[in-house]
Amino acid sequence: MSHVIAAVSTGNQISAIGILRLTGDGCAQIAGKVFSCVSGKSLEEAPNRKLVLGTLHDAQGRVIDQCMAVYTRGPHSYTGEDTVEIQCHGSPAVLASGLDALFKAGAQPAKRGEFTKRAFLNGQLDLTQAEAVIDLIEADTADAAANAAGQVGGTLQKKLAPIYSDLTDLCSHFHAVLDYPDEDIDDFKLESYESSLRAHEKALDKLLKTYGQGKILRQGVAAAIVGKPNVGKSSLLNALAGYDRVIVTDIPGTTRDTVEETVMLGNTRLRLTDTAGIRQTDDAIEAMGVERSRKAAEEADLVLFVCDGSAELTAEDQEVIAACADMENAIALINKSDLPQKVFPSDLPFMTIIPICAKTGQGLDQLADWVDMLFAGNTPCDGSILTNPRQFDAIRRSYEAIGRSLKGLKLGLTPDAVLTDVEEAMEAMGEVTGATVREDITARIFERFCVGK
Repeated sequence: MSHVIAAVSTGNQISAIGILRLTGDGCAQIAGKVFSCVSGKSLEEAPNRKLVLGTLHDAQGRVIDQCMAVYTRGPHSYTGEDTVEIQCHGSPAVLASGLDALFKAGAQPAKRGEFTKRAFLNGQLDLTQAEAVIDLIEADTADAAANAAGQVGGTLQKKLAPIYSDLTDLCSHFHAVLDYPDEDIDDFKLESYESSLRAHEKALDKLLKTYGQGKILRQGVAAAIVGKPNVGKSSLLNALAGYDRVIVTDIPGTTRDTVEETVMLGNTRLRLTDTAGIRQTDDAIEAMGVERSRKAAEEADLVLFVCDGSAELTAEDQEVIAACADMENAIALINKSDLPQKVFPSDLPFMTIIPICAKTGQGLDQLADWVDMLFAGNTPCDGSILTNPRQFDAIRRSYEAIGRSLKGLKLGLTPDAVLTDVEEAMEAMGEVTGATVREDITARIFERFCVGK
């Protein structure tokens, strides 16, 4: 028997529709104390998964909305338990009053992620699917949403399950022969499993290699705008952000610290950093900003070098160009293309050079095309991309353990020594799917969730 929990599942903003969600044994009885069906029947009698019209009351019994409710009986519900959703108008006041009435009727407040945690504990979702739920909620690009939706649908689990099952067969075969020597069981020959172990090592390695693309899906591309002072770096950030995020003046050194903004450029999300102009300065505060600029450029996935195309290149420009020389993804932007030009692509040692005008937006479409091409990735966003750092770490440990088992096999170690590594691989993989996950890890995972999901 599980206690009834309740929460607002649609946030605290004004919206057309708001949802009060309950789950647990007896949730229909509790919901029925605050929701009256117009049919005159109790909510417990409502047809399974069918919306019914009714009236929502607050704790004092006052009518606060005319709305709908749906009763889904377990185990065929999201949580695997009886579940009720009251769908009312999205007034925060109505939702708060309705939730308070549910608590006074006997429901308990849901904790963060408790609905999805119950779905996991009740076998409705494995851990890869459960973690993908919050990724889907937080997705802010179509690709990120598509990949998370694929994982909610079980794509990642389907890749790992055959490997885990095969390793289980391997270990169980060895222990069966060891524990039941008089039974008619095929002899255990570790060498016969070598090819499958290599195939599993290769499959895990392929999955791990998607993590670079996955980090970009999850976090966006870390991009730094660099250049000497007063070449239009802040104007570029403002143009990409679509509003005046940064103060722009003709005074060199106006930007003294790194300024961050997340923007969509084409189909790519950029975590854009406008850096202080890189130059030699005696101003202690500006010097600190310059040092942060250098660090931001070194750590960035993409560097956008900006120069003033209407002025000759200076020693300060050349210093920034030299700093960008060894960066893999560096694009040169010749700004102020609306003015007579004194800097030309042939003057710059970059593979990609784009004339732009941050003031008018000229050239930004071409920049978007280049960025999309650089970070497109080769793996389809169907759930096959590894985005979760916890999962990455566990799969990496599993991959390394299988590698050790193959080395042990090659060195002629005894089967029990080799299988120690195989069992470590299984345990690490089980942390991804939930097969061996500890209670403290489970609690930490669901702390990421919002209340009501």
